Amino acid sequence: MNELLKISDLVIQYDTDSGCVHAVNNLSLSLYEGETLGLVGETGAGKTTLAKGIMGLIPQPQGKILNGQIHYKGENLLQLNEKQRQSIRGKEISMIFQDPMTSLNPVSTVGDQIAEAIMAHEKISKAEAWEKACLMMETVGINRDRAKDYPHQFSGGMKQRVIIAIALVLNPKILIADEPTTALDVTIQAQVLDTIQALRQQLNMSMILITHDLGIVAQCCNRVAIMYAGEIVEYADVDTIFERKTHPYTQGLFNSIPKLNEDVRRLVPIEGMMPDPTNLPNGCFFCDRCHHADEKCKSEHPSIAEVEPGHFIRCFLGAHQTQNRGF
Repeated sequence: MNELLKISDLVIQYDTDSGCVHAVNNLSLSLYEGETLGLVGETGAGKTTLAKGIMGLIPQPQGKILNGQIHYKGENLLQLNEKQRQSIRGKEISMIFQDPMTSLNPVSTVGDQIAEAIMAHEKISKAEAWEKACLMMETVGINRDRAKDYPHQFSGGMKQRVIIAIALVLNPKILIADEPTTALDVTIQAQVLDTIQALRQQLNMSMILITHDLGIVAQCCNRVAIMYAGEIVEYADVDTIFERKTHPYTQGLFNSIPKLNEDVRRLVPIEGMMPDPTNLPNGCFFCDRCHHADEKCKSEHPSIAEVEPGHFIRCFLGAHQTQNRGF
């Protein structure tokens, strides 16, 4: 597979009244043509900030990309000016934002909002853009007769379909889906995910799927990156993550999920909270919540290491354990 997106040593920070928020810390990962990469982590891990960094939507002047590179088809996006970024945003790399309730303009019809995305990148008439918008609505399962309706006339699931239509109407090469099923009931979640998956395959897109739900990861993703406190702590294909998860944080995420084949009275949560992003510890960011942490973990920050082909972890103990298992 060809590498479509490569992120190297990315650092993103926010200047706030409370101090400097270290949102993304020396993060590196890759996305290949035709694959779906799952980005998993709890709230505040930096997943959405990473997505906004790729899209060029870090809020200014508080947000700053201090270091790193984001290469798309070999070109560093961070070296482009705003006009050049706008030509890529939406057309080459598109994003489904987290909350469909607030992502749509309440005083514009959904057809106009889809057509607006088309006309921003293609030199066609408004009538042609409208027809293309109606066709895209039908593709995501909305009757074209509803193109003149306003967002408040749609249910949450139908609003999310409109967001998907806006994101995919220009056939982007990369789709970033940021918690695309948030606030939707289980049945609608399944329908929305099926729609995204079908269109991804139809358009031969690559996708970064940001989620908390490991069930969605198992269903949709080829590879998985586990994110904690602004950095990747484990990174492998989906089968490896589910069968040979190694980092204590990844193990904690799986242990906190109810299992159908076990009769247990209580779940096993991960104790404690993520570290304050304005005051990250010198050692491992997870050490205060880890039962295996020792003095080395508290004083030295682990680098990410490949413990078997394609399986990377950021943990002193985890790397030692995998070596002992013969990987």
